Formats: sequence, C-alpha cells, structure tokens
Amino acid sequence: MVTVSGRWIFQGHIAGFGSQCGLRAVVGIWDESPYGAFADVMVELPSGRRLLLAPQREIANFIETTYTFEEVLLVPVHAKVGPSTGGGEVLSVEAGPLRLSASIGGRTRLGLLLALVPRAIAVHPRWLSLINPLARLLSPGVRTAGTAAPGRREYYGVTGLRRVESASILWDGCCCGPLAEIVPAVRFGFSSVPATPILATVQTTIRATRQPSSGDTLS
Repeated sequence: MVTVSGRWIFQGHIAGFGSQCGLRAVVGIWDESPYGAFADVMVELPSGRRLLLAPQREIANFIETTYTFEEVLLVPVHAKVGPSTGGGEVLSVEAGPLRLSASIGGRTRLGLLLALVPRAIAVHPRWLSLINPLARLLSPGVRTAGTAAPGRREYYGVTGLRRVESASILWDGCCCGPLAEIVPAVRFGFSSVPATPILATVQTTIRATRQPSSGDTLS
C-alpha cells in the first residue's frame, strides 16, 4: 500500500543507550505502523560505522530512505518491554549480533513535564515545530522536527520518558561493558537521542514533501 496523504505514522517506544566500549544504539519498538508491529535497531560502532538491523527487506528499504547507514543487516529483531522477575520492568532485545537486557526505572523530570501536555497536542507536527528550539536547549543533539531525507520531513512527539538504570550489552558475543551515555551523539538522521539512556514513548510522523516515489511503497 502507499500512504495516500504522503504521511507515515509510527507509534511505540524508542530506547537509546551507550556502552563503555563506545557502541551506541537506538532501538525502535513499534506497536502500530504502516508495517504493523515490528522492531528495528540502529547501531553506531566505536569506529563510527553505522548499521541498521531490520527484520524485513521492505522495512529496511523505508528506513534506509529516511536515515543514513553504511551497512544493513536483515536479521530477526525481537524487542519488548515487560515485567522483570525482581519487580519493575526490563527491556529485552535480540537482533543479529546484539543482545541487550536493560532495567527500566521511573519517569525523568522532563518525562513528568511531558505528561502534562495533552497527547493530541504533544504529537502534532505544528507543536513539534514550535518547540524544536526549546528541545535543542533542554537536550543538546535532540530535535523534535527536521528534514529526515530529501523529500521527507520528520516529527518526534514524545509523551513519556523513563530512565534506563542499568544494562547488559553484548555485541557479536563480546561484552560491551556497563551502560554509558550516548556520547558522542548518534548520526543516523537530523536528531540524536538524549545523552542519558532513556526509554521514550513516542509517535514518529514522517511526511512527504514531494510526490511519493517507488521507495515509498509498502508491501
């Protein structure tokens, strides 16, 4: 199918985390999207090489036309947030060479403020364009609106922010060390994630600024 209005909406969660070895990653867990429910992972290695881990070719094609990578791996991607055995919640990710288990904490101060904004406003592109300068001040590297790729405009509507307290991170079977800030910022698109590891509840809206092309076709 092709989005008739030239608009694609993805609802779910984004988790951003770094590690002591320098590996940084962004995990997307999408409950609702033009592709149905799925998960994907964007990884920036300590060398600066950027990889996309995606579960299907059609999903990878769409993401590749929105963000920038040096390599794309088509692998099963399983990511979920659920209760942990010791109480609280845990984020679990299995995607090709990546294995992650992260403990999710409470809402951040900014998350408490975001909860006060009605959702219909918080995810609206006009609001996100308006607050973009403020977002840049509150969290360097973060943008709520910008040009995702030639012919596309993207908006991040965050309605919740929770801390990632700790994590076990493996890449290709090797331990990446303890959880660390996402420094330097990741370079997949016009915006990074906050430097402090977080789990965000988000609606991502992508709008075409030109007529949809064959790359905008979904199966």
